[in-house]
Amino acid sequence: MKFYLKIPLFLLLLTATATLTKAQEFGGNPPSIKWKQIDMPAAKVIFPVGLDSAGLRVANIIRQMNNAIKPTIGFKQRQISIVLQNQTTIANAYVGLAPFRSEFYLTPEQNSFELGSLSWPEQLAIHEFRHVQQYNNFNVGFSHVLKVLFGEGGQALGNDLAIPNWFFEGDAVFNETHVSDQGRGRLPYFFDGFRALWASDTQYSYMKLRNGSYRDFTPDWYPLGYMLVSYGREKYGDDFWKKVTHDAAAYKGVFYPFEKAIKKYSGEDFSKFRDDGLNYFRKQVDTAVNEQTAVLPKYGFSPSVIKALHFVANEEYPAYVNDSTMIYMKSTYNHVPVFVQKKAGQERNISVRSVSLDNYFAYHDGKVVYTAYRPDIRWNYRDYSELMLMDINTGREHRLTTGAKYFSPDFSTDGKRIVAVKEATDGKCYLHLLSAGNGKLISAVPNKDNLFYTYPKFYGDDKLIAAIRTPKGQMSLDLIDIKTGANKYLLPFSYQPIGFLAVRQDTVYFTATSGINDGLFALSISSGKLLQLKNHFQKGYTGNYQPAVSVNKFSWVGFTAVGYQISEFDKKDLHWAPVDPVAIRGKLPDFGISALKRDSSTDLLATVKNDTLPITKYRKSHHLFNFHSLVPNFVDPDYTLALEGENVLNTLQTQLAFTYNRDEGYKEFGFDAVYGALFPYISAGSDYIIGRQGYYQGNNIYWNETDLHGGLQLPFNLSSGKNLTYLSAGTDVYYSSVRLQPGYRGIFADQSYSYLNYYISFSNTIQQAKQNIYPRLGESLYLNYKAAITGLTSQQFLANGFLYLPGLMVNHNLVINVAHQQKNKGDVIDFSNSFPFSRGYAAENLYEMNKAGVNYHFPIAYPDAGFANTFYLARIRGNAFYDYTYANDFYSNGGKFKGTFRSTGAEVYFDSQFFNEAAISFGFRYSRLLNNDTFGGTGRNRFEIIVPVTVF
Repeated sequence: MKFYLKIPLFLLLLTATATLTKAQEFGGNPPSIKWKQIDMPAAKVIFPVGLDSAGLRVANIIRQMNNAIKPTIGFKQRQISIVLQNQTTIANAYVGLAPFRSEFYLTPEQNSFELGSLSWPEQLAIHEFRHVQQYNNFNVGFSHVLKVLFGEGGQALGNDLAIPNWFFEGDAVFNETHVSDQGRGRLPYFFDGFRALWASDTQYSYMKLRNGSYRDFTPDWYPLGYMLVSYGREKYGDDFWKKVTHDAAAYKGVFYPFEKAIKKYSGEDFSKFRDDGLNYFRKQVDTAVNEQTAVLPKYGFSPSVIKALHFVANEEYPAYVNDSTMIYMKSTYNHVPVFVQKKAGQERNISVRSVSLDNYFAYHDGKVVYTAYRPDIRWNYRDYSELMLMDINTGREHRLTTGAKYFSPDFSTDGKRIVAVKEATDGKCYLHLLSAGNGKLISAVPNKDNLFYTYPKFYGDDKLIAAIRTPKGQMSLDLIDIKTGANKYLLPFSYQPIGFLAVRQDTVYFTATSGINDGLFALSISSGKLLQLKNHFQKGYTGNYQPAVSVNKFSWVGFTAVGYQISEFDKKDLHWAPVDPVAIRGKLPDFGISALKRDSSTDLLATVKNDTLPITKYRKSHHLFNFHSLVPNFVDPDYTLALEGENVLNTLQTQLAFTYNRDEGYKEFGFDAVYGALFPYISAGSDYIIGRQGYYQGNNIYWNETDLHGGLQLPFNLSSGKNLTYLSAGTDVYYSSVRLQPGYRGIFADQSYSYLNYYISFSNTIQQAKQNIYPRLGESLYLNYKAAITGLTSQQFLANGFLYLPGLMVNHNLVINVAHQQKNKGDVIDFSNSFPFSRGYAAENLYEMNKAGVNYHFPIAYPDAGFANTFYLARIRGNAFYDYTYANDFYSNGGKFKGTFRSTGAEVYFDSQFFNEAAISFGFRYSRLLNNDTFGGTGRNRFEIIVPVTVF
């Protein structure tokens, strides 16, 4: 995965601001973690003490793979720092600019069909390092000019506007597939999204595939990219994309450089190239589907067709209570995941699922066990996957374990024990048996062969059965003795994924890859006889996953264009045919891409040697002031250039800034820094302003200002269960000194003052579904108190709160805002004003202000349309509002001012994508003033354009 700077051109034109998207977590690791490094010309691999083997393996792969794959992307090389993170439960990684660095999150996921079964550090190395080579070689032409002018952020902007995100990921997936015996390009699961669209004859525009939809399922850009990249290499040679991306990054042809480069080197328009590439894969899939359909009459089975206008729901992990009752996980675009019980065709919601990394759960005798995600209260790179036990009759749940990383739990036959996979921070994998009553550890199964376990199930009282991965990444089914850990492998080893086990009596049912499909199998544990379900095919479905079995019923999950859907049949109607385990456990398909086997780097991973490399201590203070980007921020009348810095471990963020103010003509020089390696964030900074001016008795006076500040902040993540909860509290001290320039000191004396700034920010919300504009229930509160401590007397207090409530329909929100601000009477200075004044009015910082506002947000339309690969509109939404502000202050003669400021109106927002890359929401506001605008213009009608000042 790559992360990058997102700055849409229209935002640059409108506000001339540039905002950096931060991929990493600031101050995410506790100071107790010590770091080591392997320093090589291509990469510096940085890892916690105790992960030497993972660090060495990643370093050796990069060192031995780097030169072999350069010819297909370019030969430029700049060292990157790669940080191995072992505290998180999330399976992910990224490479990014601004700063140029990478992070590998080392906890693998259980689903081997999605990302493969290779050793996780190896998988990350062969995928992510391709992004490193991309960025190194895309620093050319106009992208290079942008880097010279604006640093790494400038290159990121140039690269992302010129080269589509699908190429970055498609090329990296091709590399992982090319240099290994697996890779996502060989996994049928990887193509399920497109196969489901093809199977239902669903046609979406290219822009919709690129940008997604709020109402329809669209595959992400990874499979789209792989299909187009592999087709390009297959038809036009291994150096095709090297030439295309070089021209595109250099902006040859200026406008649409990527499309023009494809035309230049392929002779085809981009639209034809794109369609040909997708059809190349579709033809292979259609051939297999036709073969499957032809055998259905033989088994007396009628194919079904999924028909729906838009996305329906994901129904996952069915589990039987009895033949007539089933429990499964259901999630829709307008509702968060919920446990559902279906009986006699009627659904009943049991309970909303707590925040989790996947939808897997197990059921036994009225109880459900699953894992919930919980972040550490302070350290953002440390989080947990904890066991939750739920009663399906009441929907109540409680936490069984805390502070561990557990996955794929299952009940014993008597329901008294739970087996779960524990993934440790040292990279090892264990099977833990725990009490279903209190979550206490009963025993840990020995793992002498260093296996990685997935989806374990009880087989009797003294054995377990699991789909396992070897250190090389091959898979089999394993019958495991609980006491000794002895392994009995039930199938030949292969890179074909296995998973989603269900055990009933002597038979284990599971999904395994066979050819270009993921099919259902049944294995008799006592006899070793293997059966394959032959009449599973249903038109509109692709893949067969998550089998469930009762006395007379059998069900599984298939993917469709409207989501994962459960298929249920009587056992007697299914045809299971014997198959040879040796024959069925073969190689993975290439989907017709011979380029995967075309050069010397084919299957290079298998030849990488574990050479001894020097390991040294990595100093946390290394390159602390890592300035990487010059960021312009031009918002009239202030024009700022900021030099941004951030170190590799992301514990120090720094900024050097210069600002010119057009109104007064002053120049401001500033420095700010935040240190996040300790429990509180520590911030400090200074500003020096030259040439401030004011008007006094008909003449201008000039002075200089010096400002110093420092502070502490405590950021807490209190999220747990079904709620997302955050608390931040801090204090800052500010010192300001005013010194008049020569010639004006006889008019006023120099002054200095200092003040304290206290703040508390709290928010608590439930989870939010894709179509929900805001959470359907939540609250936020911000408190701020500023008080002068030397040189003058001044105070100001602000309270601002929001309450989020459901509206009349599922995607509607009622949002209530209440605010209060008060300062001292006769204050010498005014602090900055953050009070949310009634919309449409010109606001002043008055003595006391109280505000109540009501907002009603609702969706209007989902256009899913765009033009010229430049602008894409996903959703239009509206907001009707009413604001009431009551304020009072004092005239200079001591008289009291009272004012009421009421407004009502409407806002229309456009949730859009610019250049198929940057998500931007902008809009228009009409305000009708119900009172006079005391501090502003005349008239009661106000029209405003709502433009974001940051890109998230």
